[in-house]
Amino acid sequence: MKFIHTSDWHIGRQLHNQSLLDDQRSVLNQIVELAVKHDVDAVIVAGDIYDRSIPPANAVALLDEVVNRLVNELNIALIMIAGNHDGHERLGFASRQMIDSGLHIVGPLTKTLTPIELKGKQGNAVFYGLPYADPATVRHVFDCEVSTHEQAMVKLLEQVHEHDSKGLPKVVLSHCFLDGGSESESERPLSIGGADKVSPALFTPFNYVALGHLHGPQYKGAQHVRYSGSMLKYSFSEQHQKKSVTLVEFDDDGKAQFELLPLTTKRDVRIVEGELAKLLEIGKTDLNRDDYLMVRLSDKNAILDAMGKLRSVYPNVLHLERTGLMSEKGKVELSRDHIKKGEMDMFSDFFAQVSGDSMTQAQHQAMSTAIDELHKAECTS
Repeated sequence: MKFIHTSDWHIGRQLHNQSLLDDQRSVLNQIVELAVKHDVDAVIVAGDIYDRSIPPANAVALLDEVVNRLVNELNIALIMIAGNHDGHERLGFASRQMIDSGLHIVGPLTKTLTPIELKGKQGNAVFYGLPYADPATVRHVFDCEVSTHEQAMVKLLEQVHEHDSKGLPKVVLSHCFLDGGSESESERPLSIGGADKVSPALFTPFNYVALGHLHGPQYKGAQHVRYSGSMLKYSFSEQHQKKSVTLVEFDDDGKAQFELLPLTTKRDVRIVEGELAKLLEIGKTDLNRDDYLMVRLSDKNAILDAMGKLRSVYPNVLHLERTGLMSEKGKVELSRDHIKKGEMDMFSDFFAQVSGDSMTQAQHQAMSTAIDELHKAECTS
């Protein structure tokens, strides 16, 4: 049995109001190509297929394209479970009618677990899909007393332990937060105060555990308890992550062998820092100037239309931080003289940017008088 473990597709997601659908289509095509290249029996997605419980129409259309290629055209089985971003009922619609086609969708949590036995070219395996379920959902479905995500996971895994796989490898799919996992800013918290954390030890008895939720590829507790990570960088906090999918194959003893298959993107997500003039000069020869960028400007003077200037060289600047001004601001005492001086300096910089010349003495005096009059008006209003 050989399969590709993926998770956190988040189809339909935006990055600082920038649609990522074209980037997602490109990477999903890569995943399909990797499935063909490595002759896998299945592709699994461990939750967060969509980014919203009610996904936009173009996101649904993209998923339909991918499902059709994998299942209908290539005859590769596809297993998907609902994550915390997904609308469980919507995702699971008509899932029972699709099983015979090779498409297995686990949407809402049900009281009875349905194992999925897949036949591979070199052997079979049994997959157990556990959709994301908070303690309240588990209490409702199983009529039991659980108050934490770990207690809920213990309840969900009971049926996996009890099921007789007849010696076949057991693969658990789950969408959860393992204790000790490395987080990113783009992951929606599952709860407040640490009650969402689950011990990795709960999963170590199984042959392989395909996890979703954390966006960085990693393993916890044992190497076969793994997060594949998201297929794209969904926040600037992920700029140093290497995105990949995990190729898994069982040997004759049911031990999982795995390999990370790197993914490439049309545009990277990264942070650049420095003074405006230097960044603009570097940008002229930057072969990756189309990347999605956060820019942190170290300039301490006022700049007219900094974003416009940056986008003339870097068209996909999505966020701008004036770190130079912020660091200076912290050093200024909030007295009237300091405030007045700051306003004058900012206007002087603005005047020079617009006119190309410094203010004359008369202009400087006129502006100083105007600022004084404004402050007097504030005091009497």
